[in-house]
Amino acid sequence: MKSYDGYRVQYNNARGPYKGGIRFHEQVDLEEVKALAFWMVLKAAVVNIPMGGGKGGVKVNPKKLSNKEIELLSRGWIRAMVEYIGPDKDVPAPDVNTTPQIMEWMADEYAKLTGDNSGAVITGKPLGKGGSEGREVATALGGFYTFEALKERVNLSEKCSVVVQGFGNAGQHVASFFN
Repeated sequence: MKSYDGYRVQYNNARGPYKGGIRFHEQVDLEEVKALAFWMVLKAAVVNIPMGGGKGGVKVNPKKLSNKEIELLSRGWIRAMVEYIGPDKDVPAPDVNTTPQIMEWMADEYAKLTGDNSGAVITGKPLGKGGSEGREVATALGGFYTFEALKERVNLSEKCSVVVQGFGNAGQHVASFFN
């Protein structure tokens, strides 16, 4: 048996239930999760989404775990957070190193513990389990559209350079949109 530090920060729910991803990364800490929860409040407000800001994480290197260990970790996070999350309270989502499969395990564990089989507690699940089409590229596409609007507003030439920091899910997709 092994234990990991896990977090969920609920920053502000004045506009609606808390909303934000869960990351599995060896450098996750409480200060980072607090800051990310704050940014989720702003992101939701800027685009007028009636949600608050939340963020979660587990300090772990998932690349050193088996698939079964990642499943157990995912279900354990839900067991630890079950009283704090729910469709009308806090709706976690995927983030760094959390996949649709992990979100499916989490939604399944939540359903087992609460009897709520709606799947509305977690976003980012596989399509066949209530996920949304286009979810895997949504963040990158939003970044691309934002850049296109900015480019027009400040009259950037067609020949400008773009730097993409990181090559995770968002980075690799946004790089393909700019290509």
